Amino acid sequence: MRSAKLVSGSRIFRALLCASALAAASAPELKLVRITTLRGETHHVQGIEFDTSHVWVTSVDRARRRGYLEEFSLSDGRLIRSIDLTDGERFHPGGVAAAAMSLWIPVAEYRRASSSVLQKRSLRTLQLEYEFAVNDHIGCVAVTPDGLVGANWDSRDFYMWDSFGRLLRKTPNPTTNAYQDMKFVDGRLIGSGLLPGGAGAIDWLEFPSLRLLGRINLGRTDRGIPYTNEGMAISRNRLLLLPEDSPSRLFEFRLSARGKLFGH
Repeated sequence: MRSAKLVSGSRIFRALLCASALAAASAPELKLVRITTLRGETHHVQGIEFDTSHVWVTSVDRARRRGYLEEFSLSDGRLIRSIDLTDGERFHPGGVAAAAMSLWIPVAEYRRASSSVLQKRSLRTLQLEYEFAVNDHIGCVAVTPDGLVGANWDSRDFYMWDSFGRLLRKTPNPTTNAYQDMKFVDGRLIGSGLLPGGAGAIDWLEFPSLRLLGRINLGRTDRGIPYTNEGMAISRNRLLLLPEDSPSRLFEFRLSARGKLFGH
């Protein structure tokens, strides 16, 4: 999910105000500690999630119009299993998020302002547990204690649903970051994506206001791909990024903060 993003004057003004506020924030330090090659066909990667032993990857095969969920060994990148997520014209899975023993995955048509199904699948079996339909292209999703947060193509809008798929709120993205993958951690929404011009960044957002609390700007891999181009997952001080299409490499960073980290 990526397209040129037109930014209005008011959004640029808000972004400049945020940038000045962020200048005083205590930014965390990132250290690249490991690069793991995923040993399997990952097509055009989208989202990731992980636990202590596994990493789950969503991807889309644009030529064959198929979407996939793959499970890899976190230690050596070995492919463990793969399933097809395709639902008719919906074959574009997006950024994913785990909750307890389940994984939420948006699967959308491959076009803006289209339709999606949000699938809840078992992490143990990868089988479908529940799903609901949305009349928009949902490109990423995060799980909160009270339900789900999703964002559409280029994250121009945010959606909030309860755990049964009832829409609670829709609101414009207050930042200019086109989030590709999101997670909900310690009461805050963390989104990873591309800024206007192509620079990569990870944002910490207050929830439910979505006020920008802080931002980490990241560079590019040695293939010239922004680190935040696609998948992102975070747990405690471990940050995993999967920016590159097949052959895909998983980049693991250690995150350490000096002082209070973006409002914590």
